[in-house]
Amino acid sequence: MTPGDSVQPHHQHALFSAEKASRLDTPLRRFLYRPDRLAEQYVKPGDRVLDFGCGPGFFTRAFVKRVGDNGRVFSVDLQKEMLEILAGKLKPEGLMSRITTHQCRPDTIGLPAELNGTIDIAFTIFVVHEVPDPAKLFREIALLLKPGGTLFFSEPPLEVPGREFREKVALAEEAGFLQIERRFFFVNRAVVLRKA
Repeated sequence: MTPGDSVQPHHQHALFSAEKASRLDTPLRRFLYRPDRLAEQYVKPGDRVLDFGCGPGFFTRAFVKRVGDNGRVFSVDLQKEMLEILAGKLKPEGLMSRITTHQCRPDTIGLPAELNGTIDIAFTIFVVHEVPDPAKLFREIALLLKPGGTLFFSEPPLEVPGREFREKVALAEEAGFLQIERRFFFVNRAVVLRKA
């Protein structure tokens, strides 16, 4: 975007229903999105991770395994049913001791203020297009992240056209993030940003 360009009004997409959660955790999706590889690339042992829009925990499992016993994953979703599915899958594996689940509201993440400045990395994977106010979301994530903390922001290209994605990136930059990496695959668009 250039100076003087205005960001278009946000187009909010429909919420992905918890009733269809099983579609989010399939062998094909694991092959396409490689949660373990993503975690290995961006999450360090001992990290505190925000998994915003975690859904049924498709990426959460990989994040939790990567942070180890000294780390923590804050799994946040709007739908209580998604958090229940996540817990049902990860509790038998003994992983819930490293996870804090939190049901957010449509207008705020709503994590306790004492977490501000304590998160190492935040992931918003295939969810920002469902949020009513992405600019506010990015500001809240900036508050939660440590100085120099990382935001991994990804959207599906079939649902979120390039222009809309670029507009969301501009909103993240306005919230105090600097883009450090851009990735595009046929299954997703992603940027990695650092809190300035």
